[in-house]
Amino acid sequence: MKPGREPVRCPWAIGVPAFYEHYHDHEWGVPCFDEAKMFEMLILEGAQAGLSWRTVLARREAYRRAFDGFDVERIARYDEAKIAALLAPGSGIIRNRLKVEAAVTNARALLGLRDRAARPERALTDLFWSSVDGRPKQNAWRRREDVPATTPVSDALSRELRRLGFKFVGSTIVYAYMQACGLVNDHLVSCMCYEAVRAIGQARGESV
Repeated sequence: MKPGREPVRCPWAIGVPAFYEHYHDHEWGVPCFDEAKMFEMLILEGAQAGLSWRTVLARREAYRRAFDGFDVERIARYDEAKIAALLAPGSGIIRNRLKVEAAVTNARALLGLRDRAARPERALTDLFWSSVDGRPKQNAWRRREDVPATTPVSDALSRELRRLGFKFVGSTIVYAYMQACGLVNDHLVSCMCYEAVRAIGQARGESV
């Protein structure tokens, strides 16, 4: 970028709070292979349903505190008393019973998936990345309105996740998850992050 020139970002990351801008610049679209973070993002994306991602992201630290750092084993053991505490005022999270219960259900579903996985410590990671053959899909969108809300891949993943017992995993949520975790590069080609994210994805493809 030439000195003095304003950075060009995706339209949704323009004129937003610093934490949201930072998320766009350093996290969104970057390929993620960390099992713990991928579980965290699954819970957060489910919490987004019917809301804006900005609303959820602003509560990310509160979610980490409330859900024990997204420790799968601990969340899977949550009982009704713990769920009631999460739904109480002051928890800092979105107090929607269905979404909170879904987080517990999803933790239990992930433990079940691990029981059957070849690599239990990467069960969720492998499930998602196998859908794109381990290589991020490099799109080349020029306009925000060109970016899809769902794809055949997210449709198939949604069906598989539901079959495995996961909740709040409709195709739109799954595709947003794929964008966030870098399974697809949906930065616009004009965005300052596009080439950097593409390079990371290409390097990953060469290492497969």
